[in-house]
Amino acid sequence: MRWNQDGDYMKSELEAAGYDVDLQYAANDAGTQLSQVENMINSGCDVLVIAAIEGSSLGEALDMAESKNIPVIAYDRLLMESDTVDYYATFDNYMVGTIQGNFIKDQLDLDNAAGPFNLEITAGDPGDNNALFFYQGAMDVLNPYIEEGKLNVVSGQTEFSDVATVQWKTETSQSRAETILSSYYADGTNVDVWLCSNDSTALGVENALASNYTGTYPIITGQDCDIANVKNMLEGKQAMSVFKDTRTLAKQVVKMVGQIINNETVDVNDTETYDNGKKVVPSYLCEPVFADIDNYQTILIESGYYAEADLS
Repeated sequence: MRWNQDGDYMKSELEAAGYDVDLQYAANDAGTQLSQVENMINSGCDVLVIAAIEGSSLGEALDMAESKNIPVIAYDRLLMESDTVDYYATFDNYMVGTIQGNFIKDQLDLDNAAGPFNLEITAGDPGDNNALFFYQGAMDVLNPYIEEGKLNVVSGQTEFSDVATVQWKTETSQSRAETILSSYYADGTNVDVWLCSNDSTALGVENALASNYTGTYPIITGQDCDIANVKNMLEGKQAMSVFKDTRTLAKQVVKMVGQIINNETVDVNDTETYDNGKKVVPSYLCEPVFADIDNYQTILIESGYYAEADLS
């Protein structure tokens, strides 16, 4: 849902600025996206903005772009293993994870409560460079409590490779959560908190809990404020979701496109963090916040991101 919102908003902003825009989606298929980008290059585009389905799958197209001197902006997912990535526009992905970790820390009062609390972890797509930043930000907050024994990962699954979810798929997340629940919680053990890196994976966990768990409902984190997850938040099934106002990101990319076209200095605020395996890509990082039951009205409704009717 969020990618459709991103694309539609950015397209309208670019058209309002006077640009012709070719916006295409690839139905989460990397091969289709490669073909689309190659066709855009052959049609004579001036700038490419790419939200990669899989960060390392577009090398051929990026080589084509380089041969035609077409600048490339990676949009919210870093394009990997290529010199032909001029800029990266995203949110502070490590901060997303620290927001989730600190929310858990505060909700459980980990600095003062005796514990132990049972924790499970569902991370994102290993093909998305952002996923490791989300995971690491959260785990840097939570690991001291795991090491202390105040947080207990009953399944023992803590490494990114063990908790990752290919393509962020809800169904994959749900299947893994069902296995964890049947293997480790069928005896009535409570799961107190489930760290989920985004809303599609959180939805999978919530679906699994609905049919495989009878204990006290856990604290569940998320990201993106998808409508289904905000509805779950209002029903007490999800505790929070990190809100990345994609209107802010889209506006920044529109600004960067204009700066490229006009041969102006392009706004960046990070030149150290995002190494794609070939270069450190100059980046602009927007700042995320979180929405929960206490502030969603201000963050999501009053800001105009959603209408109240969207959540009914």
